[in-house]
Amino acid sequence: MKEKSVKVLKIFSDMQRECLDLHVIFESSGNEPAARAQVLDAMDDLVREGLLQSAGGDFYVLTDKGKQTLATLEPAT
Repeated sequence: MKEKSVKVLKIFSDMQRECLDLHVIFESSGNEPAARAQVLDAMDDLVREGLLQSAGGDFYVLTDKGKQTLATLEPAT
Protein backbone atom coordinates (compact mmCIF):
# COMPACT_ATOMS: atom_id res chain seq x y z
CA MET A 1 0.00 0.00 0.00
CA LYS A 2 1.28 3.46 -0.87
CA GLU A 3 2.54 5.65 1.98
CA LYS A 4 -0.06 8.37 1.35
CA SER A 5 -2.85 5.75 1.39
CA VAL A 6 -1.61 4.51 4.76
CA LYS A 7 -1.57 8.07 6.11
CA VAL A 8 -5.12 8.71 4.90
CA LEU A 9 -6.33 5.43 6.39
CA LYS A 10 -4.72 6.28 9.73
CA ILE A 11 -6.68 9.56 9.87
CA PHE A 12 -9.79 7.47 10.56
CA SER A 13 -8.05 5.90 13.55
CA ASP A 14 -6.53 9.17 14.77
CA MET A 15 -9.95 10.82 14.73
CA GLN A 16 -11.60 7.67 16.15
CA ARG A 17 -14.21 7.71 13.40
CA GLU A 18 -15.48 5.13 10.93
CA CYS A 19 -16.96 7.80 8.64
CA LEU A 20 -15.27 11.03 7.59
CA ASP A 21 -15.98 13.92 5.27
CA LEU A 22 -13.44 14.38 2.48
CA HIS A 23 -12.88 17.98 3.61
CA VAL A 24 -11.80 16.79 7.07
CA ILE A 25 -9.32 14.46 5.41
CA PHE A 26 -8.02 17.34 3.28
CA GLU A 27 -7.49 19.50 6.36
CA SER A 28 -5.71 16.69 8.19
CA SER A 29 -3.41 16.04 5.25
CA GLY A 30 -2.60 19.56 4.24
CA ASN A 31 -4.90 21.96 2.52
CA GLU A 32 -2.62 22.85 -0.40
CA PRO A 33 -3.60 21.89 -3.97
CA ALA A 34 -0.76 19.36 -4.35
CA ALA A 35 -1.65 17.72 -1.02
CA ARG A 36 -5.31 17.57 -2.03
CA ALA A 37 -4.41 15.82 -5.29
CA GLN A 38 -2.41 13.24 -3.32
CA VAL A 39 -5.34 12.71 -0.95
CA LEU A 40 -7.71 12.17 -3.87
CA ASP A 41 -5.31 9.63 -5.39
CA ALA A 42 -5.04 7.85 -2.04
CA MET A 43 -8.82 7.84 -1.62
CA ASP A 44 -9.21 6.30 -5.09
CA ASP A 45 -6.67 3.62 -4.19
CA LEU A 46 -8.36 2.85 -0.87
CA VAL A 47 -11.80 2.59 -2.48
CA ARG A 48 -10.42 0.40 -5.29
CA GLU A 49 -8.76 -1.89 -2.71
CA GLY A 50 -12.03 -2.14 -0.77
CA LEU A 51 -10.73 -0.42 2.36
CA LEU A 52 -13.06 2.57 2.08
CA GLN A 53 -16.50 2.96 0.60
CA SER A 54 -18.29 6.09 -0.52
CA ALA A 55 -21.14 6.90 1.83
CA GLY A 56 -22.69 9.54 -0.41
CA GLY A 57 -21.75 13.13 -0.91
CA ASP A 58 -18.19 13.70 0.28
CA PHE A 59 -18.35 11.08 3.03
CA TYR A 60 -16.30 7.90 3.18
CA VAL A 61 -16.67 4.98 5.56
CA LEU A 62 -14.20 2.29 6.59
CA THR A 63 -15.14 -1.16 5.33
CA ASP A 64 -14.55 -4.29 7.40
CA LYS A 65 -11.45 -4.89 5.29
CA GLY A 66 -10.34 -1.33 6.04
CA LYS A 67 -10.82 -1.85 9.78
CA GLN A 68 -8.82 -5.09 9.66
CA THR A 69 -6.03 -3.45 7.67
CA LEU A 70 -5.97 -0.49 10.02
CA ALA A 71 -5.69 -2.85 13.00
CA THR A 72 -2.56 -4.39 11.45
CA LEU A 73 -1.05 -0.91 11.01
CA GLU A 74 -1.61 0.09 14.63
CA PRO A 75 1.22 -0.60 17.06
CA ALA A 76 0.42 -3.28 19.61
CA THR A 77 -0.04 -1.89 23.10
